Amino acid sequence: MTASGPAPALAGRLDPLMAAPGLGTVRTGAVVDVATGRLLYDHHARTVSTPASTTKLATAVAALGTLGPGHRFSTAVVTTGPGRIVLVGGGDPTLVLDGLAADTARALEAGGTRTVRLAYDTSFFAGPTLHPIGPNDNLAPVTALMVRDGRLDGSGSGPAPRAYDPAAAAASGFAGLLAERGIRVEGDPEPGSGAGGTQLAVHRSAALSDLVERMLTDSDNDLAEALARQTARAAGLPANFAGGAAAIRAALTRYGVPLGGADFHDGSGLDHADKLAPLTLARLLALAASPAHPELRPVLTGLPVAAFTGTLAARFHASPGAGLVHAKTGTLTGTNTIAGTTVTRSGRLLAFSFMTQHAPSPTAAQSALDALATALTP
Repeated sequence: MTASGPAPALAGRLDPLMAAPGLGTVRTGAVVDVATGRLLYDHHARTVSTPASTTKLATAVAALGTLGPGHRFSTAVVTTGPGRIVLVGGGDPTLVLDGLAADTARALEAGGTRTVRLAYDTSFFAGPTLHPIGPNDNLAPVTALMVRDGRLDGSGSGPAPRAYDPAAAAASGFAGLLAERGIRVEGDPEPGSGAGGTQLAVHRSAALSDLVERMLTDSDNDLAEALARQTARAAGLPANFAGGAAAIRAALTRYGVPLGGADFHDGSGLDHADKLAPLTLARLLALAASPAHPELRPVLTGLPVAAFTGTLAARFHASPGAGLVHAKTGTLTGTNTIAGTTVTRSGRLLAFSFMTQHAPSPTAAQSALDALATALTP
């Protein structure tokens, strides 16, 4: 990428905003010129703190770099014997079962089978399924088989009631869909193994590039944890929280991302024990913008747009940053962060990250962070 004008002098503009009373006791920030890689603003840029959902930027880079943007996740139905079928989870939390049920019913009828017993296989992921935050409307138990993030209210994003056992709920729903198509399921679905079975039907997810965009735009925690586990499996590591964290670190290390003090415990950023520096987040975004790494471009195209899309739709209104700031936000109790890109008036692309801990009010902290990002746009 070619620079389009002089690098801006930022300290005089940003330092007063970093002193805003709405920010907390820990205030860090980094701004990187994407074209040159130069660190333009350093406010304790290498100091690590809890990143919250900006962790998803690391998860996205790791998944795309390990699996490739065209990768798809497969959920299959196999037969393991006469009248016995198994729904085999493939780690796709966006799964919708209608088409898979229709294809399965057709395959069974073609073989003269109209009554089956149904099992379901979740072995593609390892345990534990429950995040350290415990049962929570922000994340279903993490399992290789679930429908629409395990949501119970028909919503597509944000907090929602979740199934206590998403795999069992998915299998029960699948049994009902088969019944609607003339296939009788005897008894209740039970856990089982599809190993060695003959495939009857398969459903493939959207491409990973699309899933990454959705994860970032909507801050989808279920998708983030699934991508971390998928990355772990591809790297030959256990498909659990620890394996996902290790796989993310290994992928970022291969890309040469600075990870001093970084600590990963999940893929979503819901764990307060996660630690990242603003410089790491800014470098991740600059890497995704590099012409040398087109496989990472969905990291940028998935960022919410200020005042328009995803988790930034309700922020930056009446702000010069509206439409110009593209950023992932992070919010936990006591933590507020933002990391993204913007373009200066001279046409220079900047990658930035601002982080704060222990702010007196989350609303005030968000406003102060938005002001920092907006200050980059003149």
